[in-house]
Amino acid sequence: MPRQSPSLDRATPELIAETALSIVDRDGPQALSFRTLADRLGISHATVQRRCTDLAGLLDLCTDHLAAGIPSVAPGTEWARASEIRFRALYELLVAHPGLVALRGARPWLGPQLLARLTEPELAAHLARGLSAAQAMATYRRMYLLTLGCATFVDHRAPQENAARTRAALAALDPAEFPALTGHVGEILPVLTDHEVFRTALHQLIEAAS
Repeated sequence: MPRQSPSLDRATPELIAETALSIVDRDGPQALSFRTLADRLGISHATVQRRCTDLAGLLDLCTDHLAAGIPSVAPGTEWARASEIRFRALYELLVAHPGLVALRGARPWLGPQLLARLTEPELAAHLARGLSAAQAMATYRRMYLLTLGCATFVDHRAPQENAARTRAALAALDPAEFPALTGHVGEILPVLTDHEVFRTALHQLIEAAS
């Protein structure tokens, strides 16, 4: 049986994911390529490709690496509290890596870690409460899409820059045509990058599901 190459031994999925994430976080999503990743790891382009096949496979690897950070909720935790813990953890992971979120776009997040740490326990909890499978999935999807949407459309790492851009855009509007926007700029801007918007909406969804 042929022996696996030393470079492939070194290129573990964990190391590939961590290195890819560091490239995206530091240099932006446009900087990620198999060649850049291989150079950073000190291995061949072909070795990275053997691990990931293509960019979609690499992004799946990174996503599942992050999903491993979603905590396992202690048995017996009340379902509403458990849901809040899981989805807030997912939100924080996504907010910390907006470049990865941008690269993945609308592709489904179906890695084994995400399914095991979020999807499966959430569905099981809803089924245990007496919901049908369709109702359980609908409840899960509402919370999931809220989390993904809130993390996707704002780069929370640069709130001042985002606020400045928004302020400039609002300042260019005609107050006669946009009185609601131009007349309340000071109150509107903080809400655009406030994590509390997500937290409150998640809590409301959980209460509604109760």
